[in-house]
Formats: sequence, structure tokens, C-alpha cells
Amino acid sequence: MSLTAILLLLSAVFLLLPPPLTSSSAPTAYELLESYNFPKGVLPKGITGYELDESSGKFRAFLNRTCSFSLEGSYQLSYKPIISGRISENRITDLRGVSVKVLFLWLNIVEVVRDGDDLDFSVGIASASFSIDNFFVSPQCGCGLDCGDDVENASLPLSSM
Repeated sequence: MSLTAILLLLSAVFLLLPPPLTSSSAPTAYELLESYNFPKGVLPKGITGYELDESSGKFRAFLNRTCSFSLEGSYQLSYKPIISGRISENRITDLRGVSVKVLFLWLNIVEVVRDGDDLDFSVGIASASFSIDNFFVSPQCGCGLDCGDDVENASLPLSSM
């Protein structure tokens, strides 16, 4: 076999191999949040992907389905399969796809602002402030932060909206 034939054979083998894995992969949605000074617990577990226009801050994050859970026994949150908005350092505006149940009404959370060690959540006409300590862990669909060992039921939404 000639040297040229061997080189052609080796070239063909290398073309069929998958590309090498690199250590520099795109950050997860949770890592992206942290790069804008937000804790990862602002999003529930289960984000399957996201899109970000770095020049404008416009983003979309994706879940497989609607995700609902209760926090602190009195707040019920719901995330739609697509969550969108505009993110910048310490601020998420034009938020869509996240709502909170207040008394008997579901209100859309439209803005989240980090103010020191607090996160301020706005529904437009009112806002509430919570310690950032409450958001270091991402809640799970169905059970929030109180999932215990019942992992099978943790992915079930509390309600379908």
C-alpha cells in the first residue's frame, strides 16, 4: 500500500470520528442567572434549555411542561413551559410565564430586582421582598422545597393551568 493510500485511509477514519469533547460548554440557565447576580433558585429544577440575546438581554427558558408548587405554605407559584423576559445585572424585566397566587387570584410576576441581599418581586401594582437566602436551591415542580424522599411525585404539577 502506498503512502498516499495510507494517508487517504487515515483521513477518512478521522472524518468519521465524532468531534472531541471540549471542556468549554455553554453555561446552564442556572449558571447564566448567577452571572447576572441572581441565585439559581429563581428558576425551578427542570429547565431543559434557554436562548439569550446578549446584546439586548432578551431570553427564553424552557421547561417540558407547566410547573407549579407551593412555597412557605402560603405562596403558590406557576411557571409556564416558556419563560421569557429581559435580563441585566440585578434585574429581570418584561417577565412572562411566571405567576403567583395571591388570595384567589393568579397574578403575573413581571419584574425581579436584586437589592443587596433581597429579591423584590413585582406584579405591577404591588411588590414583595424576600431574602436571597430563600433562593439558593431551585424548587422542584410539584413539591417546591419540601420534596422529602418522594421523588416520583416531585415532577407532578399541583394544578394544570
